[in-house]
This record gives sequence, structure tokens and C-alpha cells, in this order.
Amino acid sequence: MAVTSPNRLSRPEIRTAMRQALDNFLSFLATEKGASANTIAAYKNDLQQLADFIGTKGMGDNWATMDRSMIQDFILDLKERGYSETSVARKVAAVRSFFAFQTAEGIVTTNPTEGLASPRVGKTLPKAITPNEVDELLEQPSRRGTPEAKRDRAMLEILYATGMRVTELVSLDVENLNLDRRSPYVRCLGKGAKERTIPIHDQATGALIDYLEESRPSLVRNGTQSALFLNRRGERLTRQGFWLILKGYARSANLGEGITPHTLRHSFATHMLRGGMPLRNVQEMLGHANISTTQVYTHLDNEHMREVYERAHPRAAEDRN
Repeated sequence: MAVTSPNRLSRPEIRTAMRQALDNFLSFLATEKGASANTIAAYKNDLQQLADFIGTKGMGDNWATMDRSMIQDFILDLKERGYSETSVARKVAAVRSFFAFQTAEGIVTTNPTEGLASPRVGKTLPKAITPNEVDELLEQPSRRGTPEAKRDRAMLEILYATGMRVTELVSLDVENLNLDRRSPYVRCLGKGAKERTIPIHDQATGALIDYLEESRPSLVRNGTQSALFLNRRGERLTRQGFWLILKGYARSANLGEGITPHTLRHSFATHMLRGGMPLRNVQEMLGHANISTTQVYTHLDNEHMREVYERAHPRAAEDRN
């Protein structure tokens, strides 16, 4: 028998009736809601945590014994254990869905989450790097003379030129490109299988042509391979592969460890807004379904505006003297 802490048991078993109710809910998510495997796994983990909590605290032995105070104690416990606001909010959402299902099925007569206040999650402003830092990052592959380096430069250039997601980037096929110098663009498939066309500038176009003519032929192992960006085995480069490549170049550019594929997407959006592109156009290029998602970048733009204002306004300048 496993040795456990006197204060917290190591994942105690849910009683049979509780487990059956949980399995029924997960089955409902899969068959009737069409939830993804990742969503189902997350809900299962969140609800198992709740079951563990009420078991270790001696709060009851079935879901019907739960009341709002138990849920509130669970939320407090999560916060005390250092879970982020976002994680707590997600777990509460899972508990809400579960008990709504339980109530609808008649398994519990009172929904303990009804009227429960949801944890407030503040919007985290995206991290953007400066145009000079982007330039330094994009210059790194040019300092190496390998076929992979030409590929890497093309990937970084197109990512910053379009603001696309890294999944969209590695999913590109050669046929998705139009490199006509008069009006080059790339077509990508975004969330919800929605296709969008994004213009690309001359530097990105040049990097892509260089890669296609000088490097991709040496990476191809199969003449029928349609993927645009290939690894050394001639297969489509993965998200994880690109992430590792980016981290290496970020270190070479002395940008620290916090640079991720999304950093370039965030930087693209921020720099485009600061350059005067309308919010609606940035939304379209990013592939956001709702403009409210894009509006988070206006906060960054407002910060920039404040900096310019403070430097330019005579009375603001006086305050600093």
C-alpha cells in the first residue's frame, strides 16, 4: 500500500457511483457535444481533482452531497496550491458543466454551482519584441551556410510577415504560395478550417524563393512531398521542431529564453497597429473570428501612444524636469 501524507492522500479512488457519473458525463461530451480528446482529458483531470479533494476532506461520498460551500473550498484550495487564475477558471468551468449535466439527468436535485461567482481572469497583454530585435533574430540564419539555415530564414520571415500561427506555418504546402513579385501572397488554413490569404513583402518573398531554389531540393526525399518546410529526413517539419529552431536563434540573438513562436505573431500585430493598419485588417490577417480577440493589441498601441505623448507634450515634458 502506498504511503501517503496525513494531510493529502495520493489520488484516492472515486466511489463506484461517483466514477460512473463521471464516465457518463465524459461519454456525453464525446458523443453528443463532439468534444476533442484534449478537452475530455482536461475535464476528467479537473473533476478527478474535485473528487480527490472532497474525499481527502471527508466532505461526502457522492456527488449529491456537494453544496456550494464545498465548491468554494475547492476553489480556495486550488488558489492556495498556486494554480493560476486561468487554470482555476478552467477547472470551475468544468465543474459547472458537470453539475449542469448531473442536474439535467436528475442525478442531483440541486446544482451546487448555481449562483457561484466565476473567478475573474485578467487579460494578459501579449509580449512583443521591438522591430530592431526582430531584425536581429531574422538575421541569425543568414550567418550560417546550410540548407536548413535558408529554410529557417524563410520560416522566420514569413511568420513575421504574416502573423500566422505556428501550426498554420508548418501546415503550408508549396502550392499555398504565390510568389509573383507584383503581388505575392500566401494562403493558409486557420482555426475552424477557415482559409485566408495574406500578402507578403519583398524580403519574405526573396527568402522563400531562395529556400525553394537553393535548399528545399536538397531536403526532399520524396518527389511527391507537398509540404513547404521540410526537416532533414525530408518530412514535414513539426511544431516542436520549429519551436526548438526558434529558441536556438533567439539565444544567438541574445533575446533570452522567453521567445516563442507566438512572440512573432504578437510582434507582427503590435507593429502593424503602430504603423497605422486598421484594427479590422489586423483581425483578418491574424484569422481572429472576433475582433474582441484582436483588441487586446490596442492596449499595447495605447501604451506606445502614451510614451509618445509624454515625450511630445510640453507640459508632460515639464513634469519630468
